[in-house]
Amino acid sequence: MINHEKNGRGAVSFDTAFTSEITPGADDFDELGHVNNAVYLRWAQEMAVRHWTLVAPEQMINSRIWVVLRHEIDYRDPILPGDRVEGRTWLGRAAGPRFERFVDLRKPGARRAAASVTSDWCMLDTQTRRPLRVGRDVLNAFGVEG
Repeated sequence: MINHEKNGRGAVSFDTAFTSEITPGADDFDELGHVNNAVYLRWAQEMAVRHWTLVAPEQMINSRIWVVLRHEIDYRDPILPGDRVEGRTWLGRAAGPRFERFVDLRKPGARRAAASVTSDWCMLDTQTRRPLRVGRDVLNAFGVEG
């Protein structure tokens, strides 16, 4: 379950990130007793989609869709039953139809991430499924320079 704590505009660094509290569910744990690696990826994707739907106007959401081109994940510390997770996501560079996104997942107060994700997303037209350039309107929705 993801609960959002910040409005998401201007998310360009760890300190300005769109933040969420995540409560792992019973099905999120693997046979080792910690959050399964694939779950971190699901959380990263859910945070990105929710960030977009929070900041973008309805017309923009209905006319564009984001797809992942690449994920890179570093796993560092296990999340165990009973642990809470603080998720942060922020934007990197925009180039053509691509937008770089970062996600940091950690226990509240932890000095380092349990998992960190860097992703390349591509914006598509919902009707044609063709790539669309990330324009000023998208940058404005996110409250970033680009």
